[in-house]
Amino acid sequence: MADVNIFADPGDAAAVVADLVLRAAHAKPDLVLGVATGATPLLAYRLIGQLADRDSVALDRVRGFALDEYLGLEPGHPSSYRATVDSEIAPALGVAAEHILVPEPHPSDPTDAGRAFEASIRAAGGIDVQILGIGSTGHIGFNEPGSSLSSRTRIKTLSARTRDDNARYFASPDDVPHHAITQGIGTILEARHLILMAFGEQKANAIAEAIEGGVTARVPASAVQLHPHVTVIVDDAAASRLQHRDYYLHAQQAQHRRAPHGSVA
Repeated sequence: MADVNIFADPGDAAAVVADLVLRAAHAKPDLVLGVATGATPLLAYRLIGQLADRDSVALDRVRGFALDEYLGLEPGHPSSYRATVDSEIAPALGVAAEHILVPEPHPSDPTDAGRAFEASIRAAGGIDVQILGIGSTGHIGFNEPGSSLSSRTRIKTLSARTRDDNARYFASPDDVPHHAITQGIGTILEARHLILMAFGEQKANAIAEAIEGGVTARVPASAVQLHPHVTVIVDDAAASRLQHRDYYLHAQQAQHRRAPHGSVA
């Protein structure tokens, strides 16, 4: 069962994510971090960088892998995930941007687009901690409903709903790419620790189905139920449709009494 944590304040939720990552980096200075590039984890990234300075946790040896990238955007496009890594994620973490690898948006061989990216993950020793968001369709990465639960990094066609959800990041809805290259569900499940984050009522149905529903390609994020080490971090709104919400809160309070979060130094 996933370790489900519910918070009234997204800031408190982000602080717990930061604490988990910093504890992992303290134990393993050459931590390999998988980064989601949506809006949800940005506060957590900022807190990781700030608290690393406070607690004297060195992040200079941390390496990262992004979950996905839009296909076909020109280099430097402000809505590309490479640009998000360079301008927001890497500076927030205090990690050199070149230490975070993003899938290639212009693969020379589209039929085998993920091979080099997968090889790079293997060469790094695999991903230690993978931060995930969840889409309103239940996708993780850009693994849309119907994706194989054993899929690898590859090109996927984006659903109309995903393109609508992401249109706010582009000048026009028509500018949203129709395709992306994404880590597969099988790739994601190979990370040693998954941290799934969701904030807001618009994610409530997806979270309920992913955590408490059946494991199905209809809800790609439900594959996290197959992983032995999953931490779910949600706010009250995203948790509002969880049938076992009271139990999760009870377990969360008991865990806090047993081993409260604190400085990693």
